[in-house]
Amino acid sequence: MNKLFERHDSYMELVPMNYIREIIKDIDWDSRLIAIRGPKGVGKTTMILQYIKSHFEPDDRHVLYFSADTGYFSTHTLVDTADSFAKTGGKYLFIDEAHKYTGWSSEIKEIYDLHRDLHIVLSGSSMLQINDGDADLSRRIIYYDMPGLSMREFLKLDADIDIEAVSLEELLAHPNRFCSYVKSKCHPLEHFARYLRVGYYPFYFESPKSYATRLENVVNYTIDVELTKYRNLEVGNTRAVKALLQVISQMVPYDVDIAKLSRATGISRATALRYLKNLEEAKMIHRLFSDLNSITDLQKPDKILLDNTNLLYTLCSTTPEIGTVRETFLANQLSATGHKLEYAGYKSGDFRVDDSIVIEVGGADKGFRQLKGQENALVAADDIDSATPNKLPLWTFGFLY
Repeated sequence: MNKLFERHDSYMELVPMNYIREIIKDIDWDSRLIAIRGPKGVGKTTMILQYIKSHFEPDDRHVLYFSADTGYFSTHTLVDTADSFAKTGGKYLFIDEAHKYTGWSSEIKEIYDLHRDLHIVLSGSSMLQINDGDADLSRRIIYYDMPGLSMREFLKLDADIDIEAVSLEELLAHPNRFCSYVKSKCHPLEHFARYLRVGYYPFYFESPKSYATRLENVVNYTIDVELTKYRNLEVGNTRAVKALLQVISQMVPYDVDIAKLSRATGISRATALRYLKNLEEAKMIHRLFSDLNSITDLQKPDKILLDNTNLLYTLCSTTPEIGTVRETFLANQLSATGHKLEYAGYKSGDFRVDDSIVIEVGGADKGFRQLKGQENALVAADDIDSATPNKLPLWTFGFLY
């Protein structure tokens, strides 16, 4: 235990406190068992350490943070560690990279049932799931999904421009009021293009020059390690999955051809559909369907987008198609705030949001032809900084969280 506390103290000394993600306020840290999920690189570990540093004294031994993938756990178990911690008065246990510990769910269940006064916070992969047949944690655990930076958060970190978030309802009710508010603080279009390229993963600020390389490493780690270990991806097919992402990065959004994807990657149609599902779980892509209530497990999606525009710019071997960039941005920001997102139809708009709003995405000159006859429909237009009736600047959706 002393070794774990020594490492805990070292982490606390190094954690930066200059910027704290606002999602930290949305988490019920007093719950007995929570899990914070998210793709590698979005800042889960940093946020957990920031919470500990801001809520506990440096020498407080009622709290302990450790990573479950260290060598310490080659000779120790989570159960024994939690037991020793609880017997010496421990109250708050933070376990990072929980999914890398073999049999983690069974041991967490045992800890939860044995130590009623212990609060447990886990963090791990986006694919971290509970197998009810292995350990019935489903009714004990609360999940929180952590996305990368919004454009609003990127502005704060990149240019020290502090702008309050706006809900989708508020934005649609008073679009010009919000546009004026943002423009009183900055020129949004000046920052939007940078955000699309480098603004999603916080590690950009650690080393801007190596950002693309680090992002490629995130992709490789997700496929080579997480998909092979947690989704039984055959090691021999990892190259095919990377090729699949490359092909998707060069597709136009409405051109979903599973046969073409199969031929380009050398994998069967059924296997391609399974890999697409796995890549979405890993927050590498976003699959869109025209009706989320009736999809089957391996149904062909109506539209496929990479998860965020930074991935798109990094993986695409040429300049990404601008329409794809715009749609990827909007889908990412809306889904990160929990909105239900569906494909509206080739002749009916690009997205249907929360079963009630249809959004067509385009450039400054985008018209309303595809929205004709539809109620509660609007255009999200790039390269404009003010709203007109039923036409909003695309960048405004980057302020939803």
